[in-house]
Amino acid sequence: MSKKTELWPPRFPAHHNPSPPPFPANPRTSAPPAIAGALKLTQHRMPRKGKSTVRAASTAPSTGVQYWLLKTEPGEWSWSDQARAPGGTAPWDGVRNHQAMNNLRAMRPGDQCLFYHSGAGAASRRVVGVVEVARPWYEGEGKGKDEKAAAAGGAVDVRAVGEFRRHIALGEIKKAADEVEGMRDFALLRQPRLSVMPVPAKVWDWICEMGGGFVQDGEVEEDEG
Repeated sequence: MSKKTELWPPRFPAHHNPSPPPFPANPRTSAPPAIAGALKLTQHRMPRKGKSTVRAASTAPSTGVQYWLLKTEPGEWSWSDQARAPGGTAPWDGVRNHQAMNNLRAMRPGDQCLFYHSGAGAASRRVVGVVEVARPWYEGEGKGKDEKAAAAGGAVDVRAVGEFRRHIALGEIKKAADEVEGMRDFALLRQPRLSVMPVPAKVWDWICEMGGGFVQDGEVEEDEG
């Protein structure tokens, strides 16, 4: 018998590959472009944090009506001027303060506003009545209580609702700061130069109660304080 000669190192057929199999390919880097693009869309993304929103005014839970206060000097635009306007409706314009303008922009039709007489003398600073927003913010049309300013800015239209039988003086409002919920945070006391501001709901209720209802046609107003 012939003895086979053993070869070393052993020889394997050409199709045999003794090297270990490669690691599985990364589908995101080795897949065809179309598939890789689809896989990329499935990557998990962390949700973005939403921006916090601040409510501009107190809202009546049952109606969604917001409450505001509008300041005006009676020598420029008084309650009598508002009441004499056609239908008791006129643009509220001439506002230049950025915060006050943002408050005007946040108003919606049906919102209620306290009509406040301001001025140099303490005796003139008082809430005299209520107006209602009839038209939301729009660009100025050069008419209203301040025609020159209205043409350059914007306005909302407000409609007279009624004059309080009893005007509520600023001094009286200050005295109630510790008695009425939300009064200490009321911008009328904290930001006295702001001309358009939100009114806390409890403060609104208190002022309306102190006002004693609205003056009727032909009724003489009793001005106290």
